[in-house]
Amino acid sequence: MKFENWKTETIENIRAEEFFELIQKNKIHIHSTFPATVANCLNLEKASNFIAENIEKGKNKEGYYFYIRNLETNKLIGYVCIKNVKRDIMKCEFAYFIDKDFEGQGIISKVVSQTISRCFGELKMNKVFICTSKINKASQQIALKHGFQQEGILREEFKNNEGNLEDVVYFGLLKSDYEK
Repeated sequence: MKFENWKTETIENIRAEEFFELIQKNKIHIHSTFPATVANCLNLEKASNFIAENIEKGKNKEGYYFYIRNLETNKLIGYVCIKNVKRDIMKCEFAYFIDKDFEGQGIISKVVSQTISRCFGELKMNKVFICTSKINKASQQIALKHGFQQEGILREEFKNNEGNLEDVVYFGLLKSDYEK
């Protein structure tokens, strides 16, 4: 698949059924890195509530949610969210995943570039950060490729799908570094 065969959409254009289908298809693929999303999409009703909550967060400027759609099949193939928005210090986190069938095609890399641009441009953030599981080497490579610096390891910062606390790798990108 090439870049021109996909697009990003805002949450208002997404049906809960299609998001639920994306999560169910990739449940094993993302259960370790997106346990809250998986837990909030165990059935269609929960997925509908999850979408509604995220729409509300968007209205309140607490989070921003985008979806990647395959234009050939019209199916959702990925998810990107800007979360943990801290307006007092103009900082936010973003997280992302792509359908396992579309990994390695450069789609997430392109979406990450767009999201960084949106964070520093439209949202006027000073810092964007990504927290990844220590075992998620692909996500770490995406962060490094886009100029993020590893700032540290946050010990027992993340509760995985089994309820265990695990360390995460923290990557940060300052607007001043991005503009260079």
